[in-house]
Amino acid sequence: MSEMPQEGSAPEESFFSHLVELRDRIIKAALAIFIIFLGMVYWAPDIFHALADPMLKVLPAGAHMIVTDVTGSFFVPIKVTFMAAFVLALPVVIYQVWAFVAPGLYQHEKKLVLPLVISTYTLFLIGMAFAYFLVFPTVFGFMVHYNAPLGADMSTDIDKYLSFAMTTFLAFGFTFEVPVVVVVLVRMGIVSLAKLKEWRPYIIVGAFVVAAVVTPPDIMSQLLLAVPLCILFELGLIVARFYQPKPSKDEV
Repeated sequence: MSEMPQEGSAPEESFFSHLVELRDRIIKAALAIFIIFLGMVYWAPDIFHALADPMLKVLPAGAHMIVTDVTGSFFVPIKVTFMAAFVLALPVVIYQVWAFVAPGLYQHEKKLVLPLVISTYTLFLIGMAFAYFLVFPTVFGFMVHYNAPLGADMSTDIDKYLSFAMTTFLAFGFTFEVPVVVVVLVRMGIVSLAKLKEWRPYIIVGAFVVAAVVTPPDIMSQLLLAVPLCILFELGLIVARFYQPKPSKDEV
């Protein structure tokens, strides 16, 4: 009777060891973010001003950003600084995720970890830069132009601006990960390259649906997300050609 618990102990120990490893990975990722945050928090007002610069440049003369919450002038710059710290620490976060998943991968799949970490981080930064330098000026300029005939004062609350900026950054950051997703799906054999090409019309329609949901209700901003999404999907198809699983000997 004493041998029965021992037989089930191996799966249980394996489960708890995975939980311990997951906890350690999360702690390491959180520490990386926190350390970078501490090094940047002194310049929190300057970091927020840099984030708000695309809006401030297009505001009419005399217009300005406002604070409607008593603690907003303190916590909003802190939130922006934390977001910036997360972006800078993202390589560590992504690596911790891949390191946790890696033991369950084959040797040839583990070789993809470093290229995937680099490409994931690079594409995320490109997506954020695309939003900051192109989408923000375009959208804000459109809103100011649309507001002018109304004769209403245009004042934006800094907390709402932060919410809009974070949503847009995440939308474009994750959108620019499409090539990585396509390569991983093909490499892992989850979806074939031929099948993805067959799905192209549906993916194009889906790109415009996603753009309509996550962007402001104007055609320009929707196109600025949907068109890059389609282009990035095509780029993923091109790159995935070099990562297709080799056919088995039984296949002709």
